[in-house]
Amino acid sequence: MSPTGSGPRTLGRMRTQRQIVDYSLRRRSLLRELDSGRVGSHEVCDASPYLKSAAKFHGEPTEDRCPVCRRENLTHVHYIYGDELKQSAGQARRKAELPVLAMTFSEFQVYVVEVCRGCGWNHLVEQYLLGRDGIEAPAEAADAVGASAPTRAGGRGRHRHLSGGGE
Repeated sequence: MSPTGSGPRTLGRMRTQRQIVDYSLRRRSLLRELDSGRVGSHEVCDASPYLKSAAKFHGEPTEDRCPVCRRENLTHVHYIYGDELKQSAGQARRKAELPVLAMTFSEFQVYVVEVCRGCGWNHLVEQYLLGRDGIEAPAEAADAVGASAPTRAGGRGRHRHLSGGGE
């Protein structure tokens, strides 16, 4: 179960996702600039034909309306990058493929782009790392806690485990 009790956890996605960067503040700022006229819609509605095609064939539909044209729902496209991916680097992948890739490769970067297939609005939503390197084996976790250095107060240091609690 997930920490919120809402259902089963996806091992590959939940336990290995790390170093998350959210671009929602930049998005809001850009939309304010668009509303004020400092930025034109031609500057923000510039999705390439490749990006629109990736949204059509590999994208994940959302319930969110396009903030520019307000006619169509946005689509999220997940791009993967990493040295270990070789020729697969830079490809758009379905979200359902990411947990399998995370168990296959040690580390790769995921970029999530929102796209309006109607007007061409596109913006980076978030980026994060996935991969096996984010999984800590139970024996390694016990060793890390037991081998922690003493703190200034003379006790053992406390470790935060980023691989998701509650297991």
